[in-house]
Amino acid sequence: MLATMTETKIESTAPAAPRLWTPEGFRDEEWTHADSADALAGNGRFILPLQVFLSIDPEARKLAKERLGVLLQPGDELNQIAGLLGELTLVALAFPSFSDGRSFSKAELLRSRHHFEGPIRATGQVLIDQLPHMLRLGFSEFEVSHPVLIKRLEAGHTGGIPLHYQPTAKPSEKGQKYSWRRVRGS
Repeated sequence: MLATMTETKIESTAPAAPRLWTPEGFRDEEWTHADSADALAGNGRFILPLQVFLSIDPEARKLAKERLGVLLQPGDELNQIAGLLGELTLVALAFPSFSDGRSFSKAELLRSRHHFEGPIRATGQVLIDQLPHMLRLGFSEFEVSHPVLIKRLEAGHTGGIPLHYQPTAKPSEKGQKYSWRRVRGS
């Protein structure tokens, strides 16, 4: 009996498999994370780590564009793919810890400076209080495994505060572009 209770406890505390969420709702996953370029020999769409992506022959990258995405860790430099964005369908940005926000900046730069129009995906520690800001920065897909966030998204709640201090790739729906600027009264 003790073994059964322990097994049940382990199962209930194990992290849930990530589910793919977009602003349109949950959807089926089309992409697979792979550790090697050998994955491209098979069918499917693959998200590869930065160094693996960079090691692929440039001609092969161009041929595999529709099936090829790259995963950037917080310490990876965005300028390593800036000139190769035309060879990518998806850019995934990792959040290995909720306290590491470097991927927020990368998403904003991909949209505003590099004009990347493909999907930008958040992977890893995606939390409910970060989601509205991620949406404003240009993220369009989220691998969600946090049970509270999954439950809220299933209920249609993305949360957020309606006022923003900083401009982003996606301006606020109401008011001025820069909500922190003061307007002279009439």
